[in-house]
Amino acid sequence: MTSGKRGFFGGLLAGIAVAVLLLALVAPLQDLLPEAGTPTRAEEAREIIEDSYFRETEEEQLDDASIAGMVRDISKENEDKFSHYFDPETYERFKDASTGRFSGIGLNVLESKRGLEVARVFEDTPAEAAGIEVGDEIVAVEGKSIAGTSATAASSQIKGPEGTKVEITVRDGETGKERTIEVERAEVRIPAVESRMENVGDVKIGYARLSAFTPGAHGELREAIEKLVRQGAEALVLDLRGNGGGLLDEAVLVTSIFQKEGPIVTIEGRAREEQTLEADGTAIDPIPTVVLVDGNTASASEILAAALQQNDLATVIGERTFGKGVFQEVIELDAGGALDITVGEYLTSDGTSILGKGVVPDEKVVDEDLEQGGDAVLEAGLDQVLSELNGDG
Repeated sequence: MTSGKRGFFGGLLAGIAVAVLLLALVAPLQDLLPEAGTPTRAEEAREIIEDSYFRETEEEQLDDASIAGMVRDISKENEDKFSHYFDPETYERFKDASTGRFSGIGLNVLESKRGLEVARVFEDTPAEAAGIEVGDEIVAVEGKSIAGTSATAASSQIKGPEGTKVEITVRDGETGKERTIEVERAEVRIPAVESRMENVGDVKIGYARLSAFTPGAHGELREAIEKLVRQGAEALVLDLRGNGGGLLDEAVLVTSIFQKEGPIVTIEGRAREEQTLEADGTAIDPIPTVVLVDGNTASASEILAAALQQNDLATVIGERTFGKGVFQEVIELDAGGALDITVGEYLTSDGTSILGKGVVPDEKVVDEDLEQGGDAVLEAGLDQVLSELNGDG
């Protein structure tokens, strides 16, 4: 064999050896890589359920369960009781209720472990006629438990076309006994603001109750307060009991009625930049002011109460507030349904968080005699502004 041939075959054998070595190295590496199309654990479990569960399942049912499970798990891990999933049917009902096409029964509610806790019952409404009272809980709608359902979604189940009836199960706030009643829905017009003059001796004290931070509520409240002042009110009692909150913008605008300048609330979240919202400079001339709160004062109401307290613009009287401290966003899914998830936390005027802590009143007063026609919190509020007018506060 010539030297040229030896070189050729030698090179060929060396090439084959290198190729074999490379294959030997590649094969173990390939074992480490996932095969194309290998399902995830969730996909594999879903496939097994679809093929092997003893009863047939629907694709949409599994989608809903999967999304709801994700939200439920992360919410539990982060002690977040405000995030929820709206399946397509619930989301459509929620949108209808939000546009005002549906009527209700006349309640302000907050989410509770069992369902919805009644924060306020409005006068001359189906709820009042049915004997529902503050502190009661609605635990089922049309025979189905609403435990774990968001207040927004559960409320939309209670709402419906005017004149139709809804079956609700109510748990008595004092005895714990449950009763199932049928209530006829009606068009309930609830003013954001109720106001009147309280005459204590020869002193006129304005009283204004804000029910919710709905669109335009700041304008209604400002108009009511200015009217009371024109009528001779020397002080003001602002009642936020049973107010579960509402729009953040309205919270800032309402606070700006009292606070001339400076920060009102700071919002921050993992997917958004920190933003501090400040008073807009349109505050009225200051007068002695008291804010009444209770355990159902939440969200936007807490932003307002905290700002007035921390800036020495009002004395807060009543019970510790709800302590929400976070805000949610409803994000619509392209395939239907929506996520109503917590996207950030808000800090009060002085930069502190009230999450789980609430706003602590300057003077704690419990409404023990409210059901008997008395109102100890209001009486304490009137006493406080009177003392301030007399130079004692």
